[in-house]
Amino acid sequence: MNRWLRVFVRAGAPLALLLAAALPTHAAPYDPPALSVVDAGLFQVTLHVQAGTSGAPSGFLVQWMDVDDFDRLGGWPADSDPALVFCAYIGVPTLNLWGATDFRLAPRADAMVQPGDVFDETGIVTNAIDVLQPGHQYVFRARTVGDASSGASSYSLMADAMTLGSAECTQGFWKNHEDLWPPPCTPMLLGTVDYTKSQLLAILNEPARGNGLISLAHQLIAAKLNFCNGSNSAPIAATIAAADALIGGLVCPPIGSGYLEPSATSSFTEQVDEFNNGKLGGVIDCPTPVHTNATWGKLKRLYR
Repeated sequence: MNRWLRVFVRAGAPLALLLAAALPTHAAPYDPPALSVVDAGLFQVTLHVQAGTSGAPSGFLVQWMDVDDFDRLGGWPADSDPALVFCAYIGVPTLNLWGATDFRLAPRADAMVQPGDVFDETGIVTNAIDVLQPGHQYVFRARTVGDASSGASSYSLMADAMTLGSAECTQGFWKNHEDLWPPPCTPMLLGTVDYTKSQLLAILNEPARGNGLISLAHQLIAAKLNFCNGSNSAPIAATIAAADALIGGLVCPPIGSGYLEPSATSSFTEQVDEFNNGKLGGVIDCPTPVHTNATWGKLKRLYR
């Protein structure tokens, strides 16, 4: 069994995808996609992917590495190297809806994706759901996923981007540093419902799985903790108020069973995420350094 098939099996990918990965094909490979950088935040990079003339009917794959690892290894390593991180975009997204509504692209169609921000995304297979590190330069490349009709494409030209350098606080930071939560922040209102610290942590650890209420709550919790930590709320205050009004009395899972369509929350989620990633100004440094050296043991595989 080849390595990609083993990854898909462990990730629980659909049978059709497993078969497509296992079947040899002698047809001409798909055209490679074009890849470019849109912007960078503290813990994420936004990429623009455009399919070639043959499209990407089974999706596309993006790989990335810290540039220090890239230089140390003398270029792109074998797929088995732990320094190499990937995300295969093969289905329907429900988090970032400002790009494609399906990662399986028609000829010349495009999508925007965010390495470093995939925990709440759907339609993906990945070997790492951790955020990127602030103040680090990364290299990226992409290829069209092969299937039973045509082989995988060659890789795109390489793109590179540097994340913002100051370590402000995103949901991932607060989820993993509960001992640093400012005491006045809890209990916290999301909509009109009060949540304790333990309930907020449970929400932060709950994958969205296509529930817009959860992905929005993740960003709201981080933003409100940032406010308690001394960040300036002015750049995002109106958005926060509108998001709370939208949530109203819904109780967020796993505490309750509230649900909102991602289409109703995605604009709010994206704006608050931009604030938490330092793109709108106002967010101050976290109370402790965020940077840690990632190890292969920390990397997680995910299919949603």
